[in-house]
Amino acid sequence: MRAFTAICAGTLSLALLAFGPAALADDPTLVLELKDHKFNPANPTVPANTRIKVTVKNLDSTPAEFESRDFDAEKVIPGNGEITVNIGPLDAGTYDFFDEYHEQDSTTQLTVK
Repeated sequence: MRAFTAICAGTLSLALLAFGPAALADDPTLVLELKDHKFNPANPTVPANTRIKVTVKNLDSTPAEFESRDFDAEKVIPGNGEITVNIGPLDAGTYDFFDEYHEQDSTTQLTVK
């Protein structure tokens, strides 16, 4: 039984190595820029029921925090730095996101269709 378990675990590991990176590479990417506490594009649209790779580039010299309570994301972006987070798959609708350090100025919506 142990030999069977080891063979199955090894086979699964090889499958993940072979197909895991390719699956991640196929995820659509959304690139956001943050400048003066505003996101660009201001109201992006992404496909529904799809895992999305979101890259946020902070063009300001001060840190920011990309956050959404709607799709459960939270990550600090250093000044003049960038981060990547994976979100979804999300149902069709609108989802708020913002720079937590400047929430009032930066809140915008992600539209999922």
